[in-house]
Amino acid sequence: MLTLAAIAIVSYLLGSIPAGYLVGRMAGIDIRKVGSGNIGATNVTRVLGKRYGYPVFAVDFLKGLAAVILSILIAKHTQPGWFSPDLFGITAAVSSVIGHSFPVWLRFNGGKGVATSAGALFGLMPLAALVGALIWFVTFKALVIIGLIIAGYFYFLFDTSVPVESHYISGYGTIGGGRVNNLGLMQDRTLGFGAGLAIAIVGAVMIASDKQKKT
Repeated sequence: MLTLAAIAIVSYLLGSIPAGYLVGRMAGIDIRKVGSGNIGATNVTRVLGKRYGYPVFAVDFLKGLAAVILSILIAKHTQPGWFSPDLFGITAAVSSVIGHSFPVWLRFNGGKGVATSAGALFGLMPLAALVGALIWFVTFKALVIIGLIIAGYFYFLFDTSVPVESHYISGYGTIGGGRVNNLGLMQDRTLGFGAGLAIAIVGAVMIASDKQKKT
């Protein structure tokens, strides 16, 4: 339990690194006072150009990805009781997005968490995140990723007409005793439920952060 709590705290701190704000300061401006007032890559690109915006996106993406991968590796190394590595990854994903959206360093006023969410989801479910990214590039609507993945996972969770063995979930290791073979076929629905719950929480954080910027 202490290891899981430590993962949550470290992931939050990692996610709270305000790359957009720091880059803005390097460029001589406070990114919170220009454009949309958001510290994310979109506002940085709009105000300062791709030279600054793309690196900010990369850093924000890597924050989520690194938090998930490191947490899973730590879990596999420490083998903390009944907690599975996937649970650590899900905890890290949610915590890193919360850290990005509500960083303690900026009085809990951060970005929307799109890039960090993408990195975290890629760490948890590479294939699903890749499909979601392609859909996002086609539609240019960030929350489509969240909506489609949630719909897909909860469909597989509750559709009893499809055998459990045919539910394709791309992830790392096992969770709740469920095994993943080389093709990524889950023999347990726990990972799907946990990932779906994590995505729902991440979506809620993004919406709450967006509303905070408008108030």
